[in-house]
Amino acid sequence: MTVKIRLQRIGAKKRPFYRIVAVDSREKRDGAVIAQLGKHHPIMDGSQTEFNEESTLKWLKLGAQPTKTVLDLLKKENIWQKFKNLKISSGGGNAI
Repeated sequence: MTVKIRLQRIGAKKRPFYRIVAVDSREKRDGAVIAQLGKHHPIMDGSQTEFNEESTLKWLKLGAQPTKTVLDLLKKENIWQKFKNLKISSGGGNAI
């Protein structure tokens, strides 16, 4: 089973709001979710994004692959850099 970290759209028409979720890559966009990792509200001033950093790092260590959009959000919030630093300090393995 390949796990993806991606956006799940919620919200009204022309008023998007997204949950950042870990999901089996074979599921539909709004399919069954394994874990909710954060929220992204692109319409707010400054496009508000919040992550549960601990859970997000856990799923990244377990091998979950972020989509391009989520990867950009992770980089913006400096979570991707923390993950890379953890990976380097642990010798590059999938240590939990």
